[in-house]
Amino acid sequence: MMDIRHIKERAEEFQRVADGKKIAVSIAELLDADERRRELTLRAETLRASRNRRSEEIGSLMAAGKREEATTIRARIGTEKEELSNVEAELDIVMQRYRYLMERVPNLVSADTPEGRSDADNAVIAVTGTPPKFDFEARDHVELGEKLGLFDTERGVKVAGARSYFLKGDGLKLQRAVQQLALDLLDERGFVGMDVPLMVRTRAMHGTGFFPSGQDQAYRIEGEDAWLVGTSEVPLIAYFEGETLDLNEPIRVAGVSTCFRSEVGSAGRDVRGLYRVHQFAKVEQVVICRGNWDESERLLQEITRNAEDLLDMLELPYRKVAVCIGDMSQKNHKQYDIETWMPSRGAYGETHSASNVGDFQARRAGLRYKGEDGKLHYAHTLNNTAAAVPRLLIPLLENHQREDGSIYLPPALRPYMGGREFIAAPASTEKQAAE
Repeated sequence: MMDIRHIKERAEEFQRVADGKKIAVSIAELLDADERRRELTLRAETLRASRNRRSEEIGSLMAAGKREEATTIRARIGTEKEELSNVEAELDIVMQRYRYLMERVPNLVSADTPEGRSDADNAVIAVTGTPPKFDFEARDHVELGEKLGLFDTERGVKVAGARSYFLKGDGLKLQRAVQQLALDLLDERGFVGMDVPLMVRTRAMHGTGFFPSGQDQAYRIEGEDAWLVGTSEVPLIAYFEGETLDLNEPIRVAGVSTCFRSEVGSAGRDVRGLYRVHQFAKVEQVVICRGNWDESERLLQEITRNAEDLLDMLELPYRKVAVCIGDMSQKNHKQYDIETWMPSRGAYGETHSASNVGDFQARRAGLRYKGEDGKLHYAHTLNNTAAAVPRLLIPLLENHQREDGSIYLPPALRPYMGGREFIAAPASTEKQAAE
């Protein structure tokens, strides 16, 4: 958790950020709890020391035959023992409140983080590419996917409920192609690929800052200390938990995983198609570096560029936005989102999110390194999506559609799609449509 001394020094700023991130925590109450726990801890230590000293004194008095004096001191010990019990009981209550509040203290945000209350207030930094203009009636990804036999949402709902789907045939191939392209790109840039556990312990969720605030978004395995991950960022950070790391060079890892999110609070939003689903797949970039703001800022630009390069390879129009304080999670210090043009929405939709978390996760998960001064310091951690599918299939299908219903495949994807330049409708589908 955050350093209480740091919180005390910048209390007003922490409260401003908490309010901006819509986190219900009172920094004043936290500082009061901290003061009270210090007072009670000192009183408890004083009473224990007195008890130990008096116990030794009783032994000496009894050895000297001074039983009456020993009895008097024994009575004092009894009184102090009762007081100690009361102090420890109150300390336990205060500590529970202290920990509750500390877990909800947000990470401070960078000086260049925009003000704002929602994603509508995010600041556009750069726009790359031009949204296509079709000289035919364009289809959305659902119509294209059904026509081409790429996925089946109707049967997905039948089998698993709302926001579920089956990928099949070329839909599955296309998803795996995008993932492998992302992995190969990151492999060339020094990332170590990792297939990660899909279930983690509660400690891992707290250690990465996804709990307690994001608990309603996660699926719990009933009867076990296990949760399904919403991103491989969680197991990748937890992989290094409690370790002293060699960070002469940043650690770069790329997690491949299926992810699960309950989407609580999104009822009625994006229910059609593949934009907001309960189960999806990601290739996630995670970087751990020394606790140096210049270094972690450079790495934030690097991992963001990786995602942009992937979109360039996929020939998709996109924009980069600086995320405002009201759209940031508890753990993030600075964040960029990359939004890709989705014709059916008539707007850009988020496909990537890059964050510099500073030492927020490192403090919780115990990620440290030995500095040049020979002392242990907390690391900085960063993360960014390299590819999230099936959401990324939406702009791929919609931007690259042709009038005949086929889908153009950019050259970067073709080696993973059997060398084909297009995904064309199966003959059986075309025949049924003609009939």
